[in-house]
Amino acid sequence: MSNLLPANIVNQTYTPTADRGEELPPRSITAFQFHDIYNALGAGAAALSLAALLFGWFAPLQSMIGYVLASFVLFLLIFTLLTGFSGNREEITDRMATTLMYSAGLILIATLLFVVFFTVARSGDAIGHINFFTETQKLTGPLDPLTSGGVVHAIVGTLIQISIALAITIPLGITTAVFLNEVGGRFARLVRTVSDAMTALPSIVAGLFVFSALISTGVLQRSGMAAAIAITVMMLPIVIRASDVVLRLVPHNLREASYALGTSRWRTVWHVVLPTARSGLVTAVILGTARGLGETSPVLLTSGAAADTNVDPLHGPMISLPLQVFTFIKSPEPNMIARGFGTAAVLLALVLVLFTLARVLGGKAPGQQSKRQRMHTLSQSRQDEMRIALKHKAREKAAAAAPAKLNPTATTPIYEQDLRPRRFGRKK
Repeated sequence: MSNLLPANIVNQTYTPTADRGEELPPRSITAFQFHDIYNALGAGAAALSLAALLFGWFAPLQSMIGYVLASFVLFLLIFTLLTGFSGNREEITDRMATTLMYSAGLILIATLLFVVFFTVARSGDAIGHINFFTETQKLTGPLDPLTSGGVVHAIVGTLIQISIALAITIPLGITTAVFLNEVGGRFARLVRTVSDAMTALPSIVAGLFVFSALISTGVLQRSGMAAAIAITVMMLPIVIRASDVVLRLVPHNLREASYALGTSRWRTVWHVVLPTARSGLVTAVILGTARGLGETSPVLLTSGAAADTNVDPLHGPMISLPLQVFTFIKSPEPNMIARGFGTAAVLLALVLVLFTLARVLGGKAPGQQSKRQRMHTLSQSRQDEMRIALKHKAREKAAAAAPAKLNPTATTPIYEQDLRPRRFGRKK
């Protein structure tokens, strides 16, 4: 190795000098500094001004979306230039990545708020009447005013259909995810591949499958049950995939600690794995429910349209909120379009209520207990303490009442020898 190096490096040792130049302050990677905020504000003002000149003077451009995109691109370029005046390459890369992440979050929040506020604003004419939540469309026509008719039948139909779909999806989806993680094997890999492929299944295909397999064969008629089965086909892959990912995140040392205590595999799954992944499993169910609540195509093919309330999921058409929105919006009458936006607002409110309820029931992080659970754990601990104390007193009483019979081969009393761990095996 020494033959490959120059002689001055092999025979001499280089000692660095004490003067290493000017030491730069440590670079913060957690938040923006003051000069970063000034650079962002200056880059934003310059980007808006240049985009305004570009769209108002230099080019015949009129699109608002193009103006926003051009402003954003100019902002990134100017912000990068300003950051480069006072930072090195790593700092420029860090600030650019942080800016892109913040921009993605702002775009997501802005899109969500735009959809919600636009829907609520257009629905004000319909939801401002109390009859919209208490009446059906049985005696209301397209030309009737908004003071007549409502969507209570669609709300009832949606709740019935999603309840049936959840009753099928939750146990089947979580059990399948447990099978994929805890059992495994070739068949598990096949099931995982099929469930992953079904996540991209078009909703119209699910509706056609239920229509051809159950309705056209006479097994079911167009009803709430057929629509619930079609919704289940759409929800099940989402719940399986999300639950599978969540269960993979459970640490293996928790399973190993449970097995070390002598528990079986299924008791470990029930008492260790599932409670640890509870919040993630609730999120998986929420994702599946959101997918099922917004489906229109499979419900259109399987449930049929109804203008009155139907609480029997096995007989007769049963309409849901998404299908009711589709029915209202396709009409050219302004009152029907207003009813459509009102129904969409009710659907958003229903999703928000279900989401809040699910977070309250299962939103605790792993290891955190509710007040009721803490009281139950304390009560169980006190009962165990009393049971151990009574057993100890009974053992002392029995030892005091019985004579101390000695083992002929040892000097330890028999009642104390019974407490020793026993060894099983053939004697030599």
